[in-house]
Amino acid sequence: MKLHELGPDDGAKRPRKRKGRGIAAGQGKTAGYGTKGQNARAGRGGKLYFEGGQLPLVRRLAFKRGFRNPNRVEYAVVNVGELPARFEAGAVIDRAALEQAGLIRANDQPVKVLGDGELDRALTLRVDAASQSARAKIEAAGGALELLEVEPA
Repeated sequence: MKLHELGPDDGAKRPRKRKGRGIAAGQGKTAGYGTKGQNARAGRGGKLYFEGGQLPLVRRLAFKRGFRNPNRVEYAVVNVGELPARFEAGAVIDRAALEQAGLIRANDQPVKVLGDGELDRALTLRVDAASQSARAKIEAAGGALELLEVEPA
């Protein structure tokens, strides 16, 4: 097969309708727009949400405030207080270890450690982000925190 032999499958492309070209063409006379009225005229229809004077759907629905930031980074969150129950002193904790312990779900979200709870043993954490209070508690317990690079979405 060569490039010049490529083409769409049979029936995939239809010829365009040539409206207003006589009754034999099947789209003659009113050209599929019906007889008279606003929608039969040139520049058909009105405003997009106009509903003939009825209160439009856009105005009937509740007004939604704010917006959703498309650049927001959604983190899988783990609290410092959840770590001692599942990990021994001196353990190296990364995404795989947290997934195996059931603290985070297996997805592609970056991992962030927050400072809620107490930490009584030295642990080494390799995560994407950490709060200042979490960093302070990990270092106070004699542990270490290694931050990985977060790739922008």
